[in-house]
Amino acid sequence: MNLTENKNLYEKNNFARLPEFGKIAPEVFKAFVQFDKIALKEKALSAKLKELIAVAVAHTTGCPYCIDLHVKNVKKLNATKEEMAESIMVATALKAGSALAHGVNALNAYDETADEELYKEVYFNRLSEFSKLNGEVFSAFINFDTLSLKEGLLSVKEKELIAIAVAHTTGCPYCIALHVKAAKKKGATKEEVAESIFVATALKAGSALAHGVNALNAFDEV
Repeated sequence: MNLTENKNLYEKNNFARLPEFGKIAPEVFKAFVQFDKIALKEKALSAKLKELIAVAVAHTTGCPYCIDLHVKNVKKLNATKEEMAESIMVATALKAGSALAHGVNALNAYDETADEELYKEVYFNRLSEFSKLNGEVFSAFINFDTLSLKEGLLSVKEKELIAIAVAHTTGCPYCIALHVKAAKKKGATKEEVAESIFVATALKAGSALAHGVNALNAFDEV
């Protein structure tokens, strides 16, 4: 197959091939399905909030199959389009924020600091330097980030739990520390934080598995 051919690599009906992994790798597939089901089951966090977290994380992983699935799931749980949009905006802010947060490492690299430690919480203090280096854009981002985490239809606590999940998806240690502390201040328990992390874990793994249907298509065409 010539990859330059005009072919759509993402189609909804591709997802129908997912159960094939139950035949090809039955033990592992069954274990994942069980984990995914438990991770999204209502417990300390409601099923609705977990699905809103899943929607946010799916936009972070960029999995179109996951987006389609979890938007439909959260709609069935009576989430509004506005609530869905708020969760997506938190994901957008956190994905952008991860890039900016890592900018403090870029500053260290540019300045050729002698410190061998690549990640220290104190490095995050350098973030404000971007207000001097590129003030207009920095201010615009801060405004967007603030608005995305402001209470709306979703509470600040709920948004911070979404932010924690997304931060674990982007792998930003600064964001993790910042939003766990913010969620705790808003009354989130350690159990609620853990549940949000497991939703992120399930979605990140699920994105890899969901894209497996593309792998099946590619394998069968060779």
